[in-house]
Amino acid sequence: MPGSYAVNRIELKKMLTSLGVSDASAEKLLATLNKMHRHINAVAFVDMLEKMGVKQYSINNILRRIGVDDATIAEIFNVLDEERIQSTFGKVVKLEIE
Repeated sequence: MPGSYAVNRIELKKMLTSLGVSDASAEKLLATLNKMHRHINAVAFVDMLEKMGVKQYSINNILRRIGVDDATIAEIFNVLDEERIQSTFGKVVKLEIE
């Protein structure tokens, strides 16, 4: 999944607000990107968008507008799913049967 994509800060904010993301949430995302010197892993970016409540269909549209191809988008979501499964796999669950 190598590659580098760029999006203008103003364009990204427009995309987010057009999807119903609050101005405060969009600013928070942009502030986080600034702290990271405006570079972020695609999987982490998608994870942040999902946590903001952006639906997968809308995230696909954002990534396509940035220039990410469909195969790479699918791989991003697969990696994110695998990371989530691995993070939950190691958790201890208490199960009681009466």
